[in-house]
Amino acid sequence: MNVFKTIAEDIRAVKERDPAAQNSFVIWLTYPGLHARWSHVVEHWLWNHGLKSLARISSQFTRFMTGVEIHPAAQIGRRFFIDHAMGVIIGETTVIGDDCTLYQGVTLGGTGKETGKRHPTLGNNVLVGVGASVLGNITLGDNAKVGGGAVVVKDVPPNSTVVGIPGHIVVRDGQRVEADAQAAAKHQESLPDPVEETCESLCERLEALERQVERLERERGRQAAALLEEQHD
Repeated sequence: MNVFKTIAEDIRAVKERDPAAQNSFVIWLTYPGLHARWSHVVEHWLWNHGLKSLARISSQFTRFMTGVEIHPAAQIGRRFFIDHAMGVIIGETTVIGDDCTLYQGVTLGGTGKETGKRHPTLGNNVLVGVGASVLGNITLGDNAKVGGGAVVVKDVPPNSTVVGIPGHIVVRDGQRVEADAQAAAKHQESLPDPVEETCESLCERLEALERQVERLERERGRQAAALLEEQHD
């Protein structure tokens, strides 16, 4: 356990990822997500050295002070950043790789009363958006992105973007409309919505069917008129 090395790395990571970040002293003093992360380093050490009760008590104090609940047994990699922090929950068997970012309201939790590995595994450089839930013993591959408010209950391949409830993959290995890919890279709130796209497709199909019905009715009317004229003749 090297708390000082962790602090230095995490502050540099904040400067890289948060455009609102100021100098190192302000970051160290005012970022509750970092405070929760640094407390977890100590709590994880206590947990692994048999002081589990003390680790749990400390984690609950950290929760009270920062609004972030991280189980002491959770495994977290380097340069981990929780932006805005409040309402984040990280379960006991969660494994988080290096360079991952969570936003406020994220839950990395379980799906019931199962035992063993019951929380998610995040690869390296994973981003989970505002209010998203990643539930169960699933894996998010390296460079995966989860849109705000999504509920993910299945594995996500590397280099993929997931949105919606339940989560749907909308970008994989960069294969998507260029405009959508650029929006997703710049604004997490602009991630494409597969439900909305499906509704738009159904509406377009319905309009096409209505036009076809109108055309058939007009043709039928013409045929009926022609038949009447033949009968009069």
